[in-house]
Amino acid sequence: MLVREVMSSPAITVRRTEPVRRAIRLLYQHAISSAPVLDAQNRLVGIVSELDLLCGEFGPDPRAHARPVQALTEPPPRLVEDVMSPDPVTVTETTDITAVVGLMVGKRFKSLPVMRGDRVVGVVARRDLLTILVRTDEDLRREVEATLRDVYPFGPGWHVEVVDGVAVLSGDPHEYADQVADVLARTVPGIVRVKHLRSSPQEPPSRA
Repeated sequence: MLVREVMSSPAITVRRTEPVRRAIRLLYQHAISSAPVLDAQNRLVGIVSELDLLCGEFGPDPRAHARPVQALTEPPPRLVEDVMSPDPVTVTETTDITAVVGLMVGKRFKSLPVMRGDRVVGVVARRDLLTILVRTDEDLRREVEATLRDVYPFGPGWHVEVVDGVAVLSGDPHEYADQVADVLARTVPGIVRVKHLRSSPQEPPSRA
């Protein structure tokens, strides 16, 4: 599966010179956890997350402390560029989703900007991946069948079942055709594995 098949596009972005409070409202209104940050020429210069935007926005409440606490005197960050993370990790539309998952698990990223050249064309987030995985087995089965029928109409034909995202293809064994069917089935978003059930060869009739 490729990033372009699951990403959200167009991307919700913010300007580096936007006020922090405006960026907070933007993330909240769109229910997103982060946004790419652009400069005046629409070039990617950073990414700002919920955690970034929380920095300096709350002061201590005296009711929560037995002793008097000193009030903050420094003003909170004013602009997005004051709190954003520069040099974000990015992916392209043709990046394999397994690489995205590796970055999200290994680096704890919640979302990644998707680039086409030097332009942001989308964002791929954890929720985009979950959206793919909640598809029903029946929906996946129909799409696998449609893909095999449309892309490989002269194939030998397979019976398709999907169980928990695993496509099971059964029929008479055809080594080359089965390899093609395996590749096609794995391009269906939500299919996580492909198995083949080989039909048992018929025994020749016994001779008296």
